[in-house]
Amino acid sequence: MKNYTHLDQNDQPGMVDVSAKAVTARSATATVTVELGPEITVELTELGFETKKGSIIQTAIIAGTLAAKKTAEAIPLCHNIPLSSVKFATTIVPEVGLRLEATAKTNANTGVEMEALHAASVAALTVYDMCKSRSQSIRISDLKLLQKRGGKSDYDASETP
Repeated sequence: MKNYTHLDQNDQPGMVDVSAKAVTARSATATVTVELGPEITVELTELGFETKKGSIIQTAIIAGTLAAKKTAEAIPLCHNIPLSSVKFATTIVPEVGLRLEATAKTNANTGVEMEALHAASVAALTVYDMCKSRSQSIRISDLKLLQKRGGKSDYDASETP
């Protein structure tokens, strides 16, 4: 079996010791798609994604930002790191739904991939929650890390075969 950083020599879980790692500027971007379907996407686009519950996009961004800040509480072996920034980009995908992109930044001795992924996923769940009265067939798909910068290595999904 390959080595997993969160398992010790006795296969017991634990936080990775990052105390010897250098503090550097780090960033990560994650994306997710909320597949609302053509009818709901057209309807919400015409409404500016505003509903009786409020702005779907603004609420998702706020929820995703809070999620990034609470990542270490939701994912047990994640380090609690100081975030410098959490930003979102949203794209309406015609006939499909909404694509959300979350970018997290820090100056720390460990990366922010989990914060970006957690932010994107909770933002998507918030969109689902605000739209579920219209359809139970909404899908959340393609949650993935797009890129990370800083630390030992960089990653860019567009450069991966």
